[in-house]
Amino acid sequence: MCPRSVRPQAQGLRARAVTRRGEGTAARKLDRMAPTKLRSYDPLRVRNALTAQVEAVAAAAHALTAEQYAMPSGLPGWDVHHLVVHIAGQIDAVPRLLARPEPDASATTVSPSTWALSTATAAKGLDEATRTAAVAATDAAARVDEAVEQLEPVLEAAVRPDLLLPHPFGAIRALDYTVTRLVELVVHTDDLVRATGLRVPLDRQALAATVRLLADALAVKAPGGAVEVRIPPFAVTQCVAGPRHTRGTPPNTVETDPLTFLRLATGRTTWEAARARRVVRASGQRADLSPHLPVLG
Repeated sequence: MCPRSVRPQAQGLRARAVTRRGEGTAARKLDRMAPTKLRSYDPLRVRNALTAQVEAVAAAAHALTAEQYAMPSGLPGWDVHHLVVHIAGQIDAVPRLLARPEPDASATTVSPSTWALSTATAAKGLDEATRTAAVAATDAAARVDEAVEQLEPVLEAAVRPDLLLPHPFGAIRALDYTVTRLVELVVHTDDLVRATGLRVPLDRQALAATVRLLADALAVKAPGGAVEVRIPPFAVTQCVAGPRHTRGTPPNTVETDPLTFLRLATGRTTWEAARARRVVRASGQRADLSPHLPVLG
């Protein structure tokens, strides 16, 4: 866990990236709630965002001291070593899933929103797997390096919109699955920053994709058009059952910044705490999102 220099493969990801553009049943039930028009993601932007955030995390893993690795992560029962090992597992989750046989499906059965709303069903298993991996990986930075090595050769396949992958929740497009890895990387980079005080950049496109996916998931979890949720400059969505607003200034609005929304949507902070800190502006009788948060398990 001692700091080391960043290995060349992590630095080389960006150079290549810019050269071109139980659980299953629950997931299917959630998917029937999803909007008929799904958000599309640009493969080049997703690829570049992935490589940028991976590089940032890899650099951070090597910059952390032994004392920082031993700090609590803010996640129950995990120190920073557990957190970084878990991040490594999110990086090489893409090549691991790509290595499996394609699913016996002709179309996707899992959208990014479905994935977000189904993660709670897998939380216990992921926690146990992370604890086991953290014991096995005595050097968390080296574990990140290994994950980067696995990811590098499959970057093109990782953003294919026509390739289906066999996720435990159901068939998911490779591009959509890679967007879910962006969410994991962005959320846990923020965890790392808050736990250690280390300055780790969040790639703008990665943060944008994360906010949009979580906003879409909120709209699926709390369907309706009574409340307009604004997360400038990345997303606007309508949610919560009730009278739908069509013209002029909406009577029920919620507005916050991207990081606050990310923390609300993932349970890192509460609605009440965010309101008390005045980082959320809410107006209207229905502008209370606390019954619908978090959206990511």
